[in-house]
Amino acid sequence: MVKYGLDYTRCRWILPLLLGIGVIFGIIALAGRGWLESQTLPYVHQASLWESCTRPGQGGPWTCESLMGYAWGRAAAATYLVGFILLVICFALAIIAFAIDTLRFNFIRGIGGLLFVAAVFSIMGLVIYPVKFSTEIEMTGINMFSWAYGFGWTTAIMEICLGFFFCCLPNYEDQILGNVKPTYFYSSP
Repeated sequence: MVKYGLDYTRCRWILPLLLGIGVIFGIIALAGRGWLESQTLPYVHQASLWESCTRPGQGGPWTCESLMGYAWGRAAAATYLVGFILLVICFALAIIAFAIDTLRFNFIRGIGGLLFVAAVFSIMGLVIYPVKFSTEIEMTGINMFSWAYGFGWTTAIMEICLGFFFCCLPNYEDQILGNVKPTYFYSSP
């Protein structure tokens, strides 16, 4: 990407594309019912960020309890949701930043800083949820934090990594814009 510069049409949209994938993973984590699931038969427990569902034995009806009745449930949902909203804002800003012909490198560094803030909020929600869930909700059988919870962590890791990319990209401004003269290691005798 640095070799051809950000004007190289295929490389220019890699970072906004990765942010878009992070937004999709965040939506899956917010909407998914697989934050916690029973690991073995009978499947008696299933939880999302918003509610916890249990059923007695095999084949009974699921009874769901909202986690918004707990202060920690509201805190986990709010912090993860704030991180997700910041990620969506960064995605929109990245589209704007890379759509204009002349890149504003300080603007790009600001997007990176906002991604780090989003990662902090997301990680806070992802840590509050399992710690308080396992201590305050009665769980039967063997349970595991499952696929939707994994998508939440994937989103947080992408926020951190993309934050580094967005913050470090202005350090290579001259190389990206093609303002650097090539250096040759050959010296004449």
